[in-house]
Amino acid sequence: MENVLGLVALACGLIVGLGAIGASIGIALMGGKFLESSARQPELMNELQTKMFVLAGLIDAAFLIGVAIALLFAFANPFTLG
Repeated sequence: MENVLGLVALACGLIVGLGAIGASIGIALMGGKFLESSARQPELMNELQTKMFVLAGLIDAAFLIGVAIALLFAFANPFTLG
Protein backbone atom coordinates (compact mmCIF):
# COMPACT_ATOMS: atom_id res chain seq x y z
CA MET A 1 0.00 0.00 0.00
CA GLU A 2 2.77 2.46 0.92
CA ASN A 3 4.67 1.45 -2.20
CA VAL A 4 1.68 2.29 -4.40
CA LEU A 5 1.19 5.67 -2.74
CA GLY A 6 4.87 6.51 -3.13
CA LEU A 7 4.86 5.58 -6.81
CA VAL A 8 1.68 7.59 -7.39
CA ALA A 9 3.28 10.63 -5.71
CA LEU A 10 6.33 10.21 -7.93
CA ALA A 11 4.13 9.91 -11.03
CA CYS A 12 2.20 13.06 -10.07
CA GLY A 13 5.44 14.98 -9.74
CA LEU A 14 6.64 13.72 -13.10
CA ILE A 15 3.33 14.60 -14.79
CA VAL A 16 3.38 18.16 -13.49
CA GLY A 17 7.12 18.71 -13.94
CA LEU A 18 7.43 17.34 -17.46
CA GLY A 19 4.19 19.03 -18.48
CA ALA A 20 5.49 22.38 -17.27
CA ILE A 21 8.78 21.90 -19.11
CA GLY A 22 6.97 20.91 -22.31
CA ALA A 23 4.54 23.82 -22.13
CA SER A 24 7.38 26.27 -21.46
CA ILE A 25 9.42 25.00 -24.39
CA GLY A 26 6.38 25.05 -26.67
CA ILE A 27 5.40 28.60 -25.79
CA ALA A 28 9.02 29.77 -26.07
CA LEU A 29 9.41 28.27 -29.55
CA MET A 30 6.07 29.70 -30.64
CA GLY A 31 6.94 33.15 -29.30
CA GLY A 32 10.28 33.10 -31.08
CA LYS A 33 8.68 32.12 -34.36
CA PHE A 34 6.05 34.84 -33.88
CA LEU A 35 8.71 37.50 -33.42
CA GLU A 36 10.63 36.19 -36.41
CA SER A 37 7.59 36.15 -38.67
CA SER A 38 6.35 39.57 -37.53
CA ALA A 39 9.79 41.01 -38.25
CA ARG A 40 9.67 39.58 -41.76
CA GLN A 41 6.10 40.70 -42.51
CA PRO A 42 4.94 43.45 -40.15
CA GLU A 43 1.63 43.86 -41.97
CA LEU A 44 0.51 40.41 -40.74
CA MET A 45 1.29 41.10 -37.09
CA ASN A 46 -2.33 41.40 -35.88
CA GLU A 47 -3.42 38.17 -37.57
CA LEU A 48 -0.36 36.31 -36.32
CA GLN A 49 -0.82 37.65 -32.80
CA THR A 50 -4.39 36.34 -32.68
CA LYS A 51 -3.27 32.90 -33.81
CA MET A 52 -0.39 32.95 -31.33
CA PHE A 53 -2.70 33.64 -28.39
CA VAL A 54 -5.08 30.86 -29.45
CA LEU A 55 -2.17 28.41 -29.67
CA ALA A 56 -0.78 29.58 -26.32
CA GLY A 57 -4.16 28.85 -24.76
CA LEU A 58 -4.21 25.37 -26.27
CA ILE A 59 -0.69 24.63 -25.02
CA ASP A 60 -1.62 25.80 -21.52
CA ALA A 61 -4.85 23.80 -21.65
CA ALA A 62 -2.90 20.61 -22.36
CA PHE A 63 -0.66 21.34 -19.36
CA LEU A 64 -3.65 22.06 -17.10
CA ILE A 65 -5.30 18.78 -18.15
CA GLY A 66 -2.13 17.02 -17.01
CA VAL A 67 -2.27 18.88 -13.69
CA ALA A 68 -5.91 17.84 -13.26
CA ILE A 69 -5.03 14.20 -13.90
CA ALA A 70 -2.17 14.44 -11.39
CA LEU A 71 -4.54 15.92 -8.79
CA LEU A 72 -7.01 13.11 -9.49
CA PHE A 73 -4.29 10.55 -8.84
CA ALA A 74 -3.10 12.39 -5.73
CA PHE A 75 -6.45 12.86 -3.97
CA ALA A 76 -8.85 10.28 -5.46
CA ASN A 77 -6.36 7.54 -6.17
CA PRO A 78 -7.94 4.81 -8.31
CA PHE A 79 -4.95 2.50 -7.76
CA THR A 80 -5.56 1.82 -4.08
CA LEU A 81 -7.80 -1.04 -3.09
CA GLY A 82 -9.18 0.44 0.14
